Amino acid sequence: MMKDCILILSGGMDSTTLLYDYKDRIAVAISFDYGSNHNAKEIPFAKKHCERLGVRHVVIPLDFMSRYFRSSLLAGDAAIPEGSYADENMKSTVVPFRNGIMLAIAAGIAESNDLQYIMMANHGGDHTIYPDCRPEFVEAFNAATNAGTYNGVRLLSPYCNLTKGQIAARGKELGIDYAETWSCYRGGDKHCGKCGTCVERREALAEAGIPDPTEYEA
Repeated sequence: MMKDCILILSGGMDSTTLLYDYKDRIAVAISFDYGSNHNAKEIPFAKKHCERLGVRHVVIPLDFMSRYFRSSLLAGDAAIPEGSYADENMKSTVVPFRNGIMLAIAAGIAESNDLQYIMMANHGGDHTIYPDCRPEFVEAFNAATNAGTYNGVRLLSPYCNLTKGQIAARGKELGIDYAETWSCYRGGDKHCGKCGTCVERREALAEAGIPDPTEYEA
C-alpha cells in the first residue's frame, strides 16, 4: 500500500492507536512540542512507536504557544483541574485552535512531500469540550486544505465518531501496550489519576476490557 499520509502523533492512546491502525499508509508522524506540562512525557513514547514501526518521526517546536496562548495545559501542573470532561471547569484545558495550527503545518509538509492526506485522532468524547475536534471542524478544515493546496490535501479523521473505549478496543485488537502511552495533563512522574484525561483513560481501558497497566499516584 502506498504511504500517502501524515499523522499528528502526540504519544497518547488515541493517536498511537491510529499509528498502528494505519501504519502501512503513514509516511511521516509529527509530534508538536508546544510547551504543555505533558509534552515531555508523551513525545518519547511517540518516538518509540515510530522507531518500532519504521515510520519517520519529526518533532516540531511551537514554543510561541506557551508564551501567547491561555490554557491550564500551559500554566503548570497545579492549574490542571480534576474531574471528568463533562465538568465545566475542563474548558480551561483547551489550547485555543491547537489542532488548527498543527494541521495547517502538517498540510504544508504534506504538500511539500507530495502526500495526499493528513490525519488526526480526535474522537467522539472530545466534541463537547474541544471545538477543533468536532465533526464540523474536520469538515471545514478538510475543505480548506483541499482548496488551499496544489495537490488537494485532505484531512482524515477515522475515529471522529468513536468513543475512546472503542478506540481502546481497536488497540487491543492491534496488540498495543498502552503502558507505552501517556495521558495525564499534569505530566508528573506518574499519572495523577484525577485529571480529565486520567479519568477518561481509566474508563476507556475498562470499557475495552483491558487490564489497566498505568501507574497512578492515586
